[in-house]
Amino acid sequence: MFKGVFPAIITPFKEDLSLDEEGLKRNIEYLSKTGIAGIVPCGTTGESATLTFEEHKRVVEIAVDCSKVPVIAGTGSNNTREALELTCHAADAGADAALLITPYYNKPNDRGMFEHFKTIAEKCNIPIVLYNVPKRTGIDLKPEMVAKLSKVKNIVAIKEASGSPSQVSQIIEQTRGSGFSVLSGDDDLTLPIMVLGATGVVSVVANVAPKRTVAMVEAMAKGDLEKARSLHYELAPLVRAMFLETNPIPVKTAQRFLDMAAGPLRLPLAAMAPEKEKILKEILDRLGERA
Repeated sequence: MFKGVFPAIITPFKEDLSLDEEGLKRNIEYLSKTGIAGIVPCGTTGESATLTFEEHKRVVEIAVDCSKVPVIAGTGSNNTREALELTCHAADAGADAALLITPYYNKPNDRGMFEHFKTIAEKCNIPIVLYNVPKRTGIDLKPEMVAKLSKVKNIVAIKEASGSPSQVSQIIEQTRGSGFSVLSGDDDLTLPIMVLGATGVVSVVANVAPKRTVAMVEAMAKGDLEKARSLHYELAPLVRAMFLETNPIPVKTAQRFLDMAAGPLRLPLAAMAPEKEKILKEILDRLGERA
């Protein structure tokens, strides 16, 4: 199942900052019809850091109930007990897989890192996707550790967002033939790391340009490099715009421009600077993206 485009979906809020459940359902129903392979709720793009446990679980339940494509639920934490609770809840709710970020801030040693993921994989009956994003977490999941973890039952894939094609290459080299999948965690590197053997992307830009993103990944999977490259460069300005400010500020702003459910951000994230909003809107207008 770990092939194709998996939008890391936003969590829409009402103006009072409560969860917009109906808006979330509409967004998922729209994305489910665009050719995507699945959705990823409660990741960084979904403002998971500011969701309560109850909200987090509710978002996963809604995603499972209304999505017509597989659900990879974000369930990670730097507290193994919390991650275990969220991951087992996702399994019980019917999610197809769980995405677990490396423990951030407390920076475990290699033994602690291994035991963190192994403990969760052994106690929760659900496929586990590792998530490496050292720019956010301050710790890097090295290829040797990924290869070791890939031998643990239920650990089946990684979302790799180190920004290093060399690191992706080493992971693929060290896990070849094992059935372990590598997904891009960086929209701008999806095409080059699919050349190396990655099978898709957990994408931010696919929230607002899902059909183009799907077309690029499908072209690359079929070996049509010319078409994939053309779509990569079509998407490139929008991909850069998604990171004019901290994710998910731009993507939430873009979804609001496209009349999708979005709403405000929860502090400490704040609204996008007006001059950057203007750049984002101009790019959307040029691409002709509309929900």
